[in-house]
Amino acid sequence: MIDNLILGFQVALSWQTLMYCFLGVSIGMFIGVLPGVGPLAAISMLLPITYYISPTDALIMLAGIYYGAQYGGSVASILMRLPGTASSAVVCMDGYEMTKNGRAGAALFLSALSSFIGGSIGIFLMAGFAPVLSDFALRFGSQEYFLLMALGLVAASTLSEGSAVRGLAMVVFGVLLGIVGLDITSGSMRFVYGQFELMDGVSLVASAMGLFGLSEILSNIGRGSRPDPSGKVTMRSMIPTRKELRDSFPAIWRGSAIGSFFGTLPGTGSTIASFFSYATEKKVARNRARIGQGIVEGVAGPEAANNSAAQTAFIPTLTLGVPGDAVMALLLGAMIVHGVNPGPQMLVEAPEMFWGLVASFWLGNLILLVFNIPMIGVWVSMLRIPYKLLYPAILVLVVIGTYSIRYSIFDIYQLLAFGLLGYVLRLLAFPAAPLVLGLVLGPLMEQNFRRSLMLSDGDFSTFVTRPISAVLFTCIVMVLVAQIIAPLLQRYRARKERPS
Repeated sequence: MIDNLILGFQVALSWQTLMYCFLGVSIGMFIGVLPGVGPLAAISMLLPITYYISPTDALIMLAGIYYGAQYGGSVASILMRLPGTASSAVVCMDGYEMTKNGRAGAALFLSALSSFIGGSIGIFLMAGFAPVLSDFALRFGSQEYFLLMALGLVAASTLSEGSAVRGLAMVVFGVLLGIVGLDITSGSMRFVYGQFELMDGVSLVASAMGLFGLSEILSNIGRGSRPDPSGKVTMRSMIPTRKELRDSFPAIWRGSAIGSFFGTLPGTGSTIASFFSYATEKKVARNRARIGQGIVEGVAGPEAANNSAAQTAFIPTLTLGVPGDAVMALLLGAMIVHGVNPGPQMLVEAPEMFWGLVASFWLGNLILLVFNIPMIGVWVSMLRIPYKLLYPAILVLVVIGTYSIRYSIFDIYQLLAFGLLGYVLRLLAFPAAPLVLGLVLGPLMEQNFRRSLMLSDGDFSTFVTRPISAVLFTCIVMVLVAQIIAPLLQRYRARKERPS
C-alpha cells in the first residue's frame, strides 16, 4: 500500500494536477454553500470541459467538486437553517441552535474538523481495504438492502425530540410521498393526478429546502430577534471549548464508521449516512437528552458521516463499476468517455489514475480544511446582514437552486408547498427530519422489497434465512422493543422515585 501511495502522490503533487484539485474543491465548496444547487448540476456543466484535459486530472477535478460540496453544504445549514445539500439537512437541527446560542464560529470549526477527519478515515479505508470492502458490499442482496432501509426508517422515528409516535408518523408520511411517481416495475403512474412533472417523484431538493429553509423564513417574518454573531469573530471564539472537543470526538468516530459503511453500499450515499449518524447520536451520545438543542454531537457525527461516505462511495464505483448515485454515474461516464474502464481490473490497468485519485483526496481534504477555517469569520459575518436584505437574497438563491435541478417551474411550486407544510409542522410540533428520510428511503425500500419477493417466488422467509438479513431483522426487532420498553422504564423509575 505504501508503494501505491507513493505512486499516487507522485501523480497528485504535480503542479497541473494539484491546480485541478484546488479548482475542483473550491468550486465544490462554493456550490455547497449555495442552497439547493448541489454538485450534480456543477459536474454536469463542467463535464464537457474535461474532454480537453487528461483523464486523471479530469476525474480529480470532478471528484473534488463532489466532496468539496459536502464541506460547503453545512455552512448555510448552520447559519440559516438552510441545507446547502441534502446530506446537510440534518445538521440544521443542532447547528442552527448553536448559532442562536452564539456558537456559530465553533459550530463551523467543528463542522470543518469533523469533515476532514471523516473524509480522511474514508480515504484510508479506500486505500487499504478497497477490494475487501467491495467484496463485502457484493454480499448485500435485495433482502439485505430492504432490511437495512427498514432499520433506517425505524431509527428515523428517534430523530426528533418528543414522542416517537410523531416521528414514526412523519416517517410513514415521507414513505407515502416517496411512492409518488412512475412505478419502475409496471410502468404505471401513481398518485400524480395528471401532473406529469411528478413522474420522477417528489423533488428531494425542493422538500429539503422547503421544510428546513423556507419554513424558517416564514417562521421569522416580522420578528426582530435573530442569531447574534457577538461582535468580531476571532480565532479564540471559533475554537471549541475542551468539553465540546471531548464530546465531539466520539461522535466523529461513530459518524466516520457509519459513513464508511454506507458509502461502500451502492444506492445509499451520504444523505442516508448523515441521518443514520444523527439517529445513533440520539441513542448513544453523552448528552443525548439535549440533542436538537444545540450540542456538538449533532453536528460532528453527521458531518463526519457524510464526508466519509462521500469518499468511500468511490469504492464500488471504481472497483466494481457500480455507481451508487447520480453523481457517481456521471463520474463513471466521464471515465468511460476518456477510455478508462472502471472495475476490478482498474487497479491493474490504470494504477496511476486510481492511486493518484486516492492521493488527491487527501490533498483536497487538507485544502478544504485550511481554506474553511479562515472563511469562518466571513460566513458568520452574514448574520449581521439585516433580515429585510438577507431573506430576499436567500429566497432568490433557493428558487434558483431548486429550478436549476430540472429546470421546472413545478419544482418551485413544490418548494412553496413544502415550505408551508414545514411551517404548519413546526406549529404542531411535528419533526421534519424523519419525513425527509422517509422520502429518501421509501422508494429504495419498495424496490428491494418487491425484488426480494420476485426472486423468492413470494416466500417471506427469504428475509430471515440469509445470515446478514437475519442479523438486520434482529436489530429491527431490538430497536422496536427498546422503543416500547424505554418509556415504561422511565415511568417505573419516576414512580419509584416519587415520595410516598
